[in-house]
Amino acid sequence: MSGHNKWSTIKHKKAAVDAKRGKIFSRISKELTRASRIGGGDIDMNPRLRTAINAAKNANMPNDNVERAIKKGTGELGGGALEELEYEGFAPGGVAVLIEVLTDNRNRTAAEIRNVFTRAGTSLAGPGAVSRLFSRKARFVVEGEYADEVKLMELLFEAGVDVEDISVEDGEAEIIAPPDAFDDIVGALEGAGIEASDSGVVKIPETFIPVTELSVAKQVSNFLEALEEQDDVQAVSSNAEFTDDVMAKLEDEG
Repeated sequence: MSGHNKWSTIKHKKAAVDAKRGKIFSRISKELTRASRIGGGDIDMNPRLRTAINAAKNANMPNDNVERAIKKGTGELGGGALEELEYEGFAPGGVAVLIEVLTDNRNRTAAEIRNVFTRAGTSLAGPGAVSRLFSRKARFVVEGEYADEVKLMELLFEAGVDVEDISVEDGEAEIIAPPDAFDDIVGALEGAGIEASDSGVVKIPETFIPVTELSVAKQVSNFLEALEEQDDVQAVSSNAEFTDDVMAKLEDEG
């Protein structure tokens, strides 16, 4: 059960960096918007939205922020109809990048995304050039006393849930499963009184590009952050694999 450990480690470290920089609300807001866009604003009928709201509560996110993010997804805030789009390209160092957006103006969004690539000295790629390197997966993070690989595996096995990987590190258990298992995992966790601190359907790279030089790591990190800061961007996935040494230096400078 270790197939995604590298990705897990990268995401955990990146999450710590994001939290330090005050980006956790932005990440949760985007998941709330996306979940309500896909499944509607009724939490009883939308497991993905329920787990996103739990994550918002665990992060002490203000209720106004939560409600605004949900209404953006359901279209209650007005504006044009929201459209889901995907952009592909390469970051400095040849790192593959997949950008998922939710927009009411595709021309504006395309210009903003292209501008980020241009400033970084890179360019967008054609359809399929990058997306083929990633797979959609359901991902859950469980913390504290429930972060036990054996207990979670038994729970999900008994519930008949298809799980690909469970890994535990630093008091956090990460569950990786096929995307269509998302609702079943929500039900199994809720039935056991377990709240996921983070969840979503994400894009996980099949292979990784090692980033061993600090200068390149800075370029890649700044590039990914610039994309994530765009209002219409819902998620940014890359196949960058920062070494422990490089990651430690980035955190020290951050």
